[in-house]
Amino acid sequence: MKVVLEHLTKIFPSRSKKDKGAEVVAVNDFNLEIPDGKLIGLLGPSGCGKSTTLFMISGLQAPTGGRIYFGDDDVTSLAPENRGIGLVFQNYALYPHLTVQQNILFPLQNLKGENRLSKEEMLTRANEVAKLVQIDEFMNRKPSELSGGQQQRVAIARALVKMPRVLLLDEPLSNLDARLRLQTREEIRRIQRDTQITTIFVTHDQEEAMSISDYIVVMKLGVIMQTGKPQWVYDDPANLFVAKFLGTPPINVFEGRVEGGRLFIGEECVFEAEGVEDQQVYVGIRPEGFILEDSGKLTCKVSGIDVMGRDVSIVSTNQGSLNPVVRSIISSDDLGKINGDTVRFNLKEHKLFVFNKDTEERVYIGGQKAVHDEAVAKMKAEGQIFASHDGPLPKEADDAARAENAAANEKKGFFSRRKKRASEGQNGGSADSEA
Repeated sequence: MKVVLEHLTKIFPSRSKKDKGAEVVAVNDFNLEIPDGKLIGLLGPSGCGKSTTLFMISGLQAPTGGRIYFGDDDVTSLAPENRGIGLVFQNYALYPHLTVQQNILFPLQNLKGENRLSKEEMLTRANEVAKLVQIDEFMNRKPSELSGGQQQRVAIARALVKMPRVLLLDEPLSNLDARLRLQTREEIRRIQRDTQITTIFVTHDQEEAMSISDYIVVMKLGVIMQTGKPQWVYDDPANLFVAKFLGTPPINVFEGRVEGGRLFIGEECVFEAEGVEDQQVYVGIRPEGFILEDSGKLTCKVSGIDVMGRDVSIVSTNQGSLNPVVRSIISSDDLGKINGDTVRFNLKEHKLFVFNKDTEERVYIGGQKAVHDEAVAKMKAEGQIFASHDGPLPKEADDAARAENAAANEKKGFFSRRKKRASEGQNGGSADSEA
């Protein structure tokens, strides 16, 4: 089932009686087409609007504006039970007094009219779904007698038993330990491939989203920052936020500048940038983007070396770095090249990203633009889902709002009144001592 979101917007009214205009825009003009039978990961930090988007698709929350389509059907005003969705919550939401079988059967027992099934049909379907998620041997147990991963499978089975048109998962792995999380996400991917149900998976964990999603949608402050296949988004970030959000270890970010067709970090020219106008920039370098060479163009001071088997992580510092340390991953074969407390690196062009310092949008250097355009043309030809944010990035509005609030507080005299009270207390104490 194809899902189309057109100009989807959700605004929560202000709870402040003093400032009724302080509305919260949770989702802002969201446009997305999700292909039939794909698993899409909605990815972003807490508060970016991903769960709100999911709840609007499910019908649990009404949008302030925009439309939602399942195939050719406009479901914007339909009640959740009429949309044909299966929803799995973060906390599983199983009925503790019912067995696994009863939990799975519950949605079928509430079907009415022509959709109602016989008892035999319900049991057959419940058993088939239980086998699919591999919990058929636990059908007579209560949820309290199951592990966290098994409870999660029951929740998924309950959502699948209705044969939904769309499966919605709201951070379903956040309550599991690391090992079980890895196992369960592989199960979710297997189940989705077996059923071919269009699935929307909400998470703040970029490793989860990138490992199981056909496409990811990176969000910030209710806005789509970039969409596409996970590896493509990682390899070709459209802006600084996406570059920083994806990747473990995180990308190294430096202050730099483009001057005379060359890219500088501090006083060192680290790369050619012919044809790029002079400007202040941020330079992002993936940890795997460093080449250890005696004649390297970027100099760093070594503060530690972590040997990780086949790879070595060099922990160093550089005055231009915005991160406390610079992490560079090199092959263990090059460990012998590290002499003294200083290392020099050359940089891999496809792991080096430049962003305008004011807008934080991507600035392409060298042959990057040609590679980007070729990839976009290929994706368009194949009908793949991809997009990048067009217009001012949310960070600008966010920073402006903070500055405006700070100025408003100062104008109201909040800080000045505190200073005045403190000053009066000090003056009073001086007068008493003189008396």
